[in-house]
Order: sequence, then structure tokens, then C-alpha cells
Amino acid sequence: MRIHLNGKEVSLPDGMTLRDLVRHYDLDGEPVAIERNGQVVDQQAFEAEVIQEGDVIEMVRFVGGG
Repeated sequence: MRIHLNGKEVSLPDGMTLRDLVRHYDLDGEPVAIERNGQVVDQQAFEAEVIQEGDVIEMVRFVGGG
């Protein structure tokens, strides 16, 4: 399936959840925020949110510093 991730078109396997997406990019355990089709998704819902063809996803990893 094809989606837009952080402004780029990417191909992913069908049936992936947002949790799978986080794991796919080796960000599991990292503080991550995801917006799917303009709506912020609570981290507790990542496992249940199945990505669909054409979704527009913004994924941001928080980094500390100063």
C-alpha cells in the first residue's frame, strides 16, 4: 500500500498498524507522536489503528536537549 509519511510517498505492507510503523522505523520505546489524516492519535491507540491506502501520516520523535 502507498501512503504519505512526513511529506514523502512510501510503500508499506498491507495491514500495518501505527505500532508496526513505529517498529518498522526502529522507534519502538522512543517518545513518538503520530498525526493521521490531520488527527493526533493517542499512543495507546497505535496498536488498534490500521493504516489505510492513501493515509497521510506525520510521525515525530521527541529529542531532548538545550
